[in-house]
Amino acid sequence: PSVPRHANRLVNEKSPYLLQHAHNPVDWYPWGQEAFDKAKKENKLIFLSVGYSTCHWCHVMEEESFKNKEIGEIMNKNYVCIKVDREERPDVDKVYMTFVQATSGGGGWPMSVWLTPDLKPFAGGTYFPPEDGVHRVGFRTVLLRIAEQWKENKDALLENSQKILEALLHVSEVRVQGQESPPPSKEVMATCFQQLSNSYDEDYGGFSKSPKFPTPVNLNFLFTYWALHRTTPEGAQALQMALHTLKMMAHGGIHDHIGQGFHRYSTDQHWHVPHFEKMLYDQGQLAAAYSRAFQISGDRFFADVVQDILLYVSRDLSDQAGGFYSAEDADSYPTAASGEKREGAFCVWAAEEIRALLPDPVEGATEGTTLGDIFMHHYGVKETGNVSPMQDPHQELKGKNVLIVRYSPELTAARFGLEPGRLGALLQEGRQRLSAARAQRPRPHLDTKMLAAWNGLMISGFAQAGVALGEQEYVSRAARAAAFLRRHLFDPASGRLLRSCYRGEDDSVEQSAVPIQGFLEDYVFVIQALFDLYEASLEQGWLEWALQLQHMQDKLFWDPKGFAYFSSGADDPSLLLRLKNDQDGAEPAANSVTVTNLLRAACYSGHTEWVEKAGQILTAFSERLQKIPIALPEMARATAVFHHTLKQVVICGDPKGEDTKEMLRCVHSVFSPNKVLMLADGDSAGFLYRQLPFLASLERKDGKATAYLCSNFACSLPVTSPQELRGMLCP
Repeated sequence: PSVPRHANRLVNEKSPYLLQHAHNPVDWYPWGQEAFDKAKKENKLIFLSVGYSTCHWCHVMEEESFKNKEIGEIMNKNYVCIKVDREERPDVDKVYMTFVQATSGGGGWPMSVWLTPDLKPFAGGTYFPPEDGVHRVGFRTVLLRIAEQWKENKDALLENSQKILEALLHVSEVRVQGQESPPPSKEVMATCFQQLSNSYDEDYGGFSKSPKFPTPVNLNFLFTYWALHRTTPEGAQALQMALHTLKMMAHGGIHDHIGQGFHRYSTDQHWHVPHFEKMLYDQGQLAAAYSRAFQISGDRFFADVVQDILLYVSRDLSDQAGGFYSAEDADSYPTAASGEKREGAFCVWAAEEIRALLPDPVEGATEGTTLGDIFMHHYGVKETGNVSPMQDPHQELKGKNVLIVRYSPELTAARFGLEPGRLGALLQEGRQRLSAARAQRPRPHLDTKMLAAWNGLMISGFAQAGVALGEQEYVSRAARAAAFLRRHLFDPASGRLLRSCYRGEDDSVEQSAVPIQGFLEDYVFVIQALFDLYEASLEQGWLEWALQLQHMQDKLFWDPKGFAYFSSGADDPSLLLRLKNDQDGAEPAANSVTVTNLLRAACYSGHTEWVEKAGQILTAFSERLQKIPIALPEMARATAVFHHTLKQVVICGDPKGEDTKEMLRCVHSVFSPNKVLMLADGDSAGFLYRQLPFLASLERKDGKATAYLCSNFACSLPVTSPQELRGMLCP
């Protein structure tokens, strides 16, 4: 391609999303002092555009508006224009999204916000078409109108922005409201279960009609609810809801049957036609959820899905240095010769393509049956395409098929007169050939930035899978990624985490000129990952680092007045609000996960003030937990862990001994939401023995590996048989 004529300041950034806009005619600045100073000096408004690199409508707005020379000139003349990657700066995104949601009733990306020179928002929205339409005012018109207002009514505008800020401060505050104790766990759990079962889709699983999201936070809540109510009809129902949802998702088009992994969400009720981007945080949380499903049910189906997700991440989202990339885009070029990208092009199939790839007659099947016939029947492929026009407003998928498992193996086998045992191998052969054909297509854009928080979620996925499936290689992969975090996303001098690093030109790992400091979610998800990794590997170094990070998190983010943690630190003057996220969404809220982290940290250290902090967080969110716990299922789950107190499962033994390994396998095979595992290896100089003096009093009985179940540092009688231990773990 010819050299782009124009480059703006984004050309010096590392974020793939910012680099996508480096050659727009818009004079973009990154978020930072240079842009703020220019706005103040020239007394200009700021136009802030926030998105991320795998966001479909962000691409559309760029094509229509930000690449348009004339619109670029209007923007440059009247505004200082700032571009933000929300994945790099979730703090900036959250402040202005709170404003957009409060003033327009909706939110999303791309987010477009107009700010005064001192960064206060006064107008905003999401996607704007370039020109006026019947129902929507166009971007050009809005730019000109707002510039006009600033000329004519500057004072009114400034005054208004101050009022808006005060109102936002008021509505977004989460703090203790005179009440001193956490909400009653039993009621919170019961209400949350009720609200989830009311919104549950009996037929297809999931918790909405459409669009349908893979909400791991809901599934984890249901698993915990089941574990605490195993013998009741509600408990059985909770487990059924979670397992059915996971089964339907795995059969659906949201699951990539050819390239593995899961797409972002389904546009329909049946998990069929997805938005095709793949996010690291979904793979990490779903690997953990499917691992739990396998642990609880023993059904190999779930273990196969775990292996499928981890194969995708290891192959397509892994950096050679050990970190994990953020995402793969939905849009790509259908062929190398195509001029424009289409959503899903990499993943969808025309019927004749599949026929041509799978022409082989199948022996032992009904006369004339080809491999293509069997494959197309099983995966719901239609000659004219299987995507309804309702799911495809831009006609990008016309005549194409999104694969979805339509029949059980038994039914498909019976339909073609096959032995049921033979079907698996035939379908696998079909998938492999389609996979080879797909490898010839142009790949979608890969966002190679590596985020501490999302790497944390993925480490947890690998560690929990390693434990549940008994696969040591998954635990090793988790440890490699944790070592990567320590090397590239941690500053040993300050003891602080960094938010992001990037893949450089020659595949080296790079950092921005001014590294972005870690946010609350980076600490919380990394600490959770380190606890999960300790339980999977029993390497005490991970524990030690987790506890150091927990102290640092307390120092940087704790709100001593209103309780709970702020999402961002106090040291950034450009942030107008310090917020506390109060929604468990695609990712759980950091305060929700940190409750369980604090309880685990207390078990490994004996620091009871961490238990107190956990209770204070639940108290701060008490009103929301009692009224709409469905908005905070992960925190609702944590109320139960807090209420039932964590049980310390201590195995005294030689980590290399077969008897110790057998005891550990027993602990790992049981799903128990309120257990914390530790190995007392007899090394009294080691980290755990220094933290927990009571360990010194526990000994091996008759020289055999011995388990103790301890609560608040008081222990049960010793047991040496895995069967007895299992009985204690599943009362």
